[in-house]
Amino acid sequence: MIASQLAKLIGETRYETFPPQAIEMAKLGVLDTVGVTIAGCDSDAVNITEKAIDATKAVGVALVFGRGYSSTPENAALLNGTASHALDFDDCNNTMGGHPSVPILPGLWALAEALEANGKDFLTSYAIGIEVETAIGAAVNFHHYEKGWHPTSTLGTFGAAAACSHLLKLDQTKTTNAIAIAASMAAGIKANFGTMTKPFHVGQCARNGLLAARLAENGMTANPEVFEHKQGFFEVFNGANNYSSMKLFEKWASPFDLVEPGIAFKQHPCCASTHPAIDAVLKLVEAHNLTASDIKEIRSWTHPRRFRHTNRPNPKSGLDAKFSVQYCIARAVIHRAVLLEHFEDNAVSDLQTRDLMRRIESQETETPSGSTTEHFFADVEIVTSEGNTLSAFVPYPDGRNRQYPLPDGKLDAKFLNCVSNKLGPDTSTKLLGLLKEIEMVDNINALSQIINIDYH
Repeated sequence: MIASQLAKLIGETRYETFPPQAIEMAKLGVLDTVGVTIAGCDSDAVNITEKAIDATKAVGVALVFGRGYSSTPENAALLNGTASHALDFDDCNNTMGGHPSVPILPGLWALAEALEANGKDFLTSYAIGIEVETAIGAAVNFHHYEKGWHPTSTLGTFGAAAACSHLLKLDQTKTTNAIAIAASMAAGIKANFGTMTKPFHVGQCARNGLLAARLAENGMTANPEVFEHKQGFFEVFNGANNYSSMKLFEKWASPFDLVEPGIAFKQHPCCASTHPAIDAVLKLVEAHNLTASDIKEIRSWTHPRRFRHTNRPNPKSGLDAKFSVQYCIARAVIHRAVLLEHFEDNAVSDLQTRDLMRRIESQETETPSGSTTEHFFADVEIVTSEGNTLSAFVPYPDGRNRQYPLPDGKLDAKFLNCVSNKLGPDTSTKLLGLLKEIEMVDNINALSQIINIDYH
């Protein structure tokens, strides 16, 4: 039974079983996720969710990042999970077809606070959560993604449950039940991309994974055949002949998915599917010193899998604009960067940006000009006002994998940019240093106290 096999592997995992590369990538994933969670803590999606669940009235031990109070672990997981994905600035993963860290970290952090867990145990549980959700992703993608499920939340629920089960040190039977319970809590559809419900998917997922583990801890039962049952996860979510259960364990820990393909870190705060086109445009603009007035037309081509949800020539809100390749390209040209403030609702109607967007045409293609068999590419042409045509091909955006990493120092700079407005420069630098050595932290609550230091 698949759930039981997963539970056995989860229970056998120790810090020492992870190679140094996997641990280093896990530490970077935690660092980046804490940063984007703090940056997203004041988003409308968080404000609305907080009000809806009366979170401030529920006293607890788990910090709600950037809000100045603690609540129950489940509430903190929901709110911090929503915050972590509110800016769409969090990491990605090719195998999962989504965002690997944000489903796991918020619930795991809240649980670690309640258990007073140390950094090494926290990091190990985070890493096994990544391996579980990506292994399931290998079995169901990309049909799962293209069918319309949001893998970040559907698959991430399993990762969250696995991570929390590991930190709770549940036995194999209880971990099996946690995974099976998670199957009935997995949800999220791509129709809600570009709205506040997309980051809410992640909050719900983080809370549900934590809740699944705690239900199992307390004796809740579930069907151990939840994956392979004729009305189980594979058949219901993907359908007959649209998954391969063999792939789930085919590459388990050989290497760990944290190592290959690894985590993709974002340098632009918008949908990852827009990033290749942004990078290609930036190369041309910077190489030829172009401004918006120098450009007659821009044409971009991306894979249909990327194009379908990013072809938004007339975004209506900041969230909608995060999925508009036309809007993101225009901002990249005008500012030579795509910044957090570009996705505030009032920024979307900027006249200069709208004027340039009318000169941008985006299309889909499965035949890029350069050599690649993957779907992360972009081809971009810029026709100048003088009639010259400039072109660039990007096989992967910077940060997408270890072969195309972010430039040195970019991740640290991103973290400090995300948190400095909330914590101040000195506290932000201190937190950065501790997160880089999180395996040395004796109690996760020490980090929470630093995050919350300015609110006492």
